[in-house]
Amino acid sequence: MYKKLLLFVFILKISTASAQYKWTPKTDKDGIKVFTSLVPGSKFKAIKVEADLDATAAQLVKVLLDVKNCTEWVSHTKLCTLIKQVSPSEVYYYSEIDVPWPATNRDFVAHLIVRQNPETKVVTVDGPAVPGFVPVKEDIVRITASKGEWIIIPIEKDKIKVVYTLQVDPGGNIPAWLINMLAAEGPTRSFQGLKKQLKKPEYAHGVSFIKDQTGR
Repeated sequence: MYKKLLLFVFILKISTASAQYKWTPKTDKDGIKVFTSLVPGSKFKAIKVEADLDATAAQLVKVLLDVKNCTEWVSHTKLCTLIKQVSPSEVYYYSEIDVPWPATNRDFVAHLIVRQNPETKVVTVDGPAVPGFVPVKEDIVRITASKGEWIIIPIEKDKIKVVYTLQVDPGGNIPAWLINMLAAEGPTRSFQGLKKQLKKPEYAHGVSFIKDQTGR
């Protein structure tokens, strides 16, 4: 009962923190809800995705940290490579995004950090874009302003609620209306791919440093 109360308080805090955005429902397909919001001072909308997944937090974290295979499920990802493994729960990686012609491909370096609340077992995965590590390429636009966050909430055995938010400025000369129009397509396809990825045998046991509600 105590853990359930803590979890309720944590979810309430998430809702309060998101109050700075006015989320508007965009799509609801295959149990994947996508929302968008205007961002003060930016012409690009923020994105929020909510979905219940048949998996454990440890399994999802294993998929997220397996950056070399992100191309299998993350929409429009051309390549993804590990740059530095700081610890089992912290990595730096490089990714190139395939952007339809006539726009130019984008790339970025992200710093992925995984944390778990020891009481509620809620997992937070931050993935901001960071400078350095990989030289800027002449034929690719480097994304320097991007902040992504995964909040993974245990619901019951082998079931989690996921709230993913992304705020990004793609940089370069690309129409904001085009990016905003396609805002729901990429996240929906990515989460559809994520559901399939989680079913692969290599992710069955998840990572050992993330514990589920039973303490395993």
